Amino acid sequence: MAKSFEIAILGGGPGGYVAAIRAAQLGYKTVIIDKENLGGVCLNWGCIPTKSLLKNAELFDKIKNHSGDFGINAKDVSFDFSKIIKRSRDVSERIVKNVELLIKKNKIERVRGFGKLVSKNQIDIFDTDGTKADSINADKIIIATGARPKMLPNIPVDRKVIITSTEAMNLSELPKEMIIIGAGAIGVEFAYFYSVLGTNVTLIEMMEKILPIEDKEISQTLEKSFKKRGMEIHTSTMVDKAVVKGNKAYVTISKNGEQKELTADIVLSSIGVTGNVEGFGLEELGVELYKNHIKVDKKTYRTNIENIFAVGDVIGAPWLAHVASAEGIHCVETIKGLHPAPINYDNIPGCTYCQPQVASIGLTEAKAIEKGYEIKVGRFPFMASGKAFAAGEREGFVKLIFDAKYGELIGAHIIGSEATEMIAELAIAKSHGATYESIAKTIHAHPTLSESIMEAAANAYGESIHI
Repeated sequence: MAKSFEIAILGGGPGGYVAAIRAAQLGYKTVIIDKENLGGVCLNWGCIPTKSLLKNAELFDKIKNHSGDFGINAKDVSFDFSKIIKRSRDVSERIVKNVELLIKKNKIERVRGFGKLVSKNQIDIFDTDGTKADSINADKIIIATGARPKMLPNIPVDRKVIITSTEAMNLSELPKEMIIIGAGAIGVEFAYFYSVLGTNVTLIEMMEKILPIEDKEISQTLEKSFKKRGMEIHTSTMVDKAVVKGNKAYVTISKNGEQKELTADIVLSSIGVTGNVEGFGLEELGVELYKNHIKVDKKTYRTNIENIFAVGDVIGAPWLAHVASAEGIHCVETIKGLHPAPINYDNIPGCTYCQPQVASIGLTEAKAIEKGYEIKVGRFPFMASGKAFAAGEREGFVKLIFDAKYGELIGAHIIGSEATEMIAELAIAKSHGATYESIAKTIHAHPTLSESIMEAAANAYGESIHI
């Protein structure tokens, strides 16, 4: 006989497992279903293991190329690529085990298997060989099946020579040459990692700049930094086709009507993601889809079927772990009738963990102007920061954008060594309607990198002391 639950969650990534824990906290009898380890792409093949790899690269680069600046003699510095990869996998496995323990601690039933909706209240569970193993009934169902790398027919992924981000984290040896197609956050992070370790990296982006959604000044600064590292960068460039011949990949690109062929040992396709909507019984049940994602009401995360909800990457952009978690909590609290405030999608921080790091929230300068704002822009370079000078991290700057009429912060952009940590202050500030004055007049500890935020706010109104 099928077990019954109040809430069943299909998918154990940052949206699913967080929703499960919040549901249990609110007293719901909860089950979470996933055929893989909990944590989804983020903990197993994304956010956490990639940050481990990037930290390795950062340390190696600092010791090899900059230790002398600190009076430290480090000769013949080398690395063991297999150990770098192993450390990343070990970190991932430890974090995943911690999530499994949290699920157990909160008395949530954990079902390992592939779940398929056969009615609005029933999920059948299948083993890896496709055999039906169990059935679960639930009053409410939350779909959190995530997303996977997008595939294009002209870039045929074989997972050996033409790979996705999953394979890029687990290569057996360091490639001599790598072409990365797509210069969003994933492509840029891998470009940095492999370039630091000695791979000749070529980065291709169809838009006019790398990190296309970031402020133009930020993207330009990162591109200059990458080119100093020896990367070859092609923007406003299309990939016509990629083929494998022997152990080599051949990529044909075009720009302004001119074609060129590039070769490499490895091609990494990082052109975006698409929702995992196939095979779960959604279409048979009549769950409404939109562009390979589940369509929901963003106030409740309810689908067109009253008791079925969806959160995270499977409902579309922004494809970010912290957004999935926030949606999971919001969804469960809505089901409980707690009436949580709607998530403000204009107040979502985005981070890219290369060096220099990139972080932003709100409008870019171009978007603010496009929306009709009269703006004031403040900048403060880390070159002028005493703490950055002392730490040897003088690359980059803080850029803040204010509505000139009311002085309200409407956009914040940072490029620098600790950008992804510093953005939290600005996320809080923006969510509370901070103005240039409230930021500039808040006393920041000295010496810190965060003083640069205070200085940038003051700079927007001609009041910065140190530039």
